[in-house]
Amino acid sequence: MTRVKEFFKRYIYAIIIYVLIFLVYKYVTDNGIANPYMFPTVDDIGEEFVRAGDTLFINLLHSFRLVFPSIAIALVIALGLGILLGMHPKLQAALSPVIYSFSVIPALLLSPFALLMAPSFKVASIFLIVYASIWATLFATITGIMTIDKSYLDKAATLEIKGLKKMFKVILPAASPSILSGFVSSLRSSFMVLVFAEMNGAKYGMGFFIKSNSEIGLYDKTWAGFLFMVVVLVIVMQTFEFAKKKMLKWTM
Repeated sequence: MTRVKEFFKRYIYAIIIYVLIFLVYKYVTDNGIANPYMFPTVDDIGEEFVRAGDTLFINLLHSFRLVFPSIAIALVIALGLGILLGMHPKLQAALSPVIYSFSVIPALLLSPFALLMAPSFKVASIFLIVYASIWATLFATITGIMTIDKSYLDKAATLEIKGLKKMFKVILPAASPSILSGFVSSLRSSFMVLVFAEMNGAKYGMGFFIKSNSEIGLYDKTWAGFLFMVVVLVIVMQTFEFAKKKMLKWTM
């Protein structure tokens, strides 16, 4: 019971905003103020949730099969390259123009080339998601390592902590607040590119479900898919935020 009270106390303003949006939408659609074709009633959307529940979960699983491996690949590359450049300022200064020039190119701009040149849609999608999500974590890793308090490194030297032990016991923990903050941004970018890719060539996935139904005018299914995807993404992001707080419980 205490946890429930804490939950409502923490998210009371967000809950109020969502309730207001729901009530406004229900009033507008029930009274025919909005276009009933594009904006179905709450009851119609709810019925589609029940009717298309299995299909929604199947498409969600296909989306997860694309996005999670892509995020893992992006994380490994970003951490590896970020640690290397963060530990070697001269190398970082030499390569920074190249990194910045690639990072400013939107992944969506590369999508036509990736979808045409890749051997399969899955490979193209993974490439685009990795490309979109790598930069925030990479820059956060470099910044986190280069801004470590020098006293941590001095104490490590005094205790003769070197090599991998120094990396995993001193450097990465000290840089972890910056790295995890960058990873949150990468996570958002990855889902955005995932949905875009699924709308342009996939046969399954949440993006495909939303676009395919909107193209044939089934807006009750389109809204059901859209709201389902939003709820899932909020849960994923909040789960990671919870995990991040647990990992950074030693910080303020």
